[in-house]
Amino acid sequence: MPVASEFTLFSGGAQGAEAEFGSQAERFGVQEVNYSFEGHKIERSRGLRMLTQEELMRKDVSLTYVSKLLDRNFSNGPLIRMVLRTIMHQVDGGLEVFVVGAILDNGTVNGGTGWGAEFAKICNKPLFVFDQVKNSWFSWEDNAWKPVAEPVISKAHFTGTGTRFIEDNGRAAIAALFARSFGTGQ
Repeated sequence: MPVASEFTLFSGGAQGAEAEFGSQAERFGVQEVNYSFEGHKIERSRGLRMLTQEELMRKDVSLTYVSKLLDRNFSNGPLIRMVLRTIMHQVDGGLEVFVVGAILDNGTVNGGTGWGAEFAKICNKPLFVFDQVKNSWFSWEDNAWKPVAEPVISKAHFTGTGTRFIEDNGRAAIAALFARSFGTGQ
């Protein structure tokens, strides 16, 4: 088994999947970096990394581009822009990306989480999604989603993100991911 303390989770500490990834990281002794910005409400303060305005601006992305890529509309409000920027920092930090949400018919992942998955694809990072509706893990390979039985965290720097609306099966999937990767926990 790898030594959990030598691993770092990059996340955002928000309600739902990100908070669950953080809770499991703390339980297993994995280091944690939670990107946020002034005025953002998050649930995790362990490993909090407040991004400066300059750091946030470096990750600016066209909402028109994101909306077109995901085939849905994102409002041009300042909060969504800041959240999308922090997601880019999370994905940049990890060498592999784990997401909890739902894969839509168009191949994207639901909600703002979809941007994290698409950005991981653009960056050509190993990407795993636990689809709460299908109750299964999938990996992005050869430009398609492929079922995968039990992924493990294999890179010392990894990203964990996902829906704010985590279900019991999503929580269980995250807990099982950490247990498979690091053993029984502390």
